[in-house]
Amino acid sequence: MMARNPTLYSHRRLVEAALARGHTIDVIDTLQIYMNIATHHPQIKYKGQSLEGYDAVIPRIGASITMYGLAVLRQLEIMGVWSLNDSVAIGKSRDKLRSMQILARKGIGLPVTAFAHSTQYTDDMIEMVGGAPIVIKLLEGTQGLGVVLGETHTSARSVIEAFRKVDVNILLQEYIKEAEASDIRCLIVGGKVVASMKRKGPPGDFRSNLHRGGTATKEKITPEERSIAVRSAALMGLNVCGVDMLRTHHGPVVMEVNSSPGLEGIEKATGIDVATKIIQYIEAHLTDRQSRAKGKG
Repeated sequence: MMARNPTLYSHRRLVEAALARGHTIDVIDTLQIYMNIATHHPQIKYKGQSLEGYDAVIPRIGASITMYGLAVLRQLEIMGVWSLNDSVAIGKSRDKLRSMQILARKGIGLPVTAFAHSTQYTDDMIEMVGGAPIVIKLLEGTQGLGVVLGETHTSARSVIEAFRKVDVNILLQEYIKEAEASDIRCLIVGGKVVASMKRKGPPGDFRSNLHRGGTATKEKITPEERSIAVRSAALMGLNVCGVDMLRTHHGPVVMEVNSSPGLEGIEKATGIDVATKIIQYIEAHLTDRQSRAKGKG
């Protein structure tokens, strides 16, 4: 498993699940991996030791090291190691604008969203998403950081202009009042929703992230929500992911497809052993892969 912090709940649970099912698993700090890019004998090493011989890799790449993490993952893929989520799929999902464009092209419901580099037409951008209040996001933000609610046209404009002064990319999205500071997280494993929960933000905060003090409860989703979550994961090419949706008056809309979803909130809220389901999916895929290889032989 590529992960910087082996003590995180999600990483500990994946290790426990793998060991419980008789596997050997190593947690390797992504930033301590180095490689030799060559045509005939590419190498990848960690603390002087070769990383050859692994059957599979579970990439848990932090958002802040996406570029280097994907480079390492691509090297492992070149060497024949199967990845739970491949580098192309993770790259698509990490680019918030690109992922939204992919989903929109295939008819997945999304909040009305605007994106621009210049603040010259800020007023028009705000109107494009329906006017204040609006949600203003940094493209690089995670866990609710870099997400601000512009409650009035004036405050929204001030925030946008402040973000642009530090030369960052931003998205503007309509504020969906009827969601009432809550969202639905569906956990997808192998094209199926294996667990779902409702997250609600703390009093006075429109963000529902658990890391920001939100709460989580088990939630029964509708057939439409299930279908949208599964389709969104497939469009991103992700085998395992979290799909975050808002319930609106005109149906569910997708906020984000997360390629490295946390397991703590959803396991504790639902009582479902998601970590074991992930390991079982890896087992099934590798068994099928080995069977196909023998068939070719």
